[in-house]
Amino acid sequence: MKILVDADSCPKEARELVLRRAEKLGIRAVFAANRPIPVAAGAEMEICPIRENSADDRIVELAERGDLVVTRDIPLAKRLIENSVTVVDDRGRIITRDNINELLSLRNFMVGLAENGLGIERIAHYGKKELKTFADSLDKVLTQRLKMERA
Repeated sequence: MKILVDADSCPKEARELVLRRAEKLGIRAVFAANRPIPVAAGAEMEICPIRENSADDRIVELAERGDLVVTRDIPLAKRLIENSVTVVDDRGRIITRDNINELLSLRNFMVGLAENGLGIERIAHYGKKELKTFADSLDKVLTQRLKMERA
C-alpha cells in the first residue's frame, strides 16, 4: 500500500500530516503536482509536465488496488474509485462508489454556474477543525487498509 497525494491543491498542513503518518507506518507517500510543492526533505515528489490533467494521469498510473489517494478533484476520484483505489479529500470526506456520482453531479453543477458567471465565492479556509477531520478520516482508512493487508 502507498499513499498518493494530489499535491497541487492539498493544504500544507494536510501534506505534512500524510508524511508523518506514512513515516510512522512505514508506508510510501508520493506527492504529484504540476509545479514544485514544498514538502519535507526526503519526500517523494513527482513533478508532472504542465498540461491539463498530467498530475491526475500520473496518479492514476501509479495507483493500484489497495492504495490511498488524497485529492479534492472529483473527476480524478471517480477514475480512481473505478480502479478500486480508496480516496479521501483533504477535508476528511471519504469518497466511495456510493457517493461519487452525487459528488460529481454537484461538482458539474457548480462548474456550470461558474461558467455562466453565477459562481459562488469560495473561502479557502483550512484550519484546525478541517485538519482534525482529515486526520480522523486518514487514520480510519489507513487502519482499515492495513488490517485488510494483514488478513
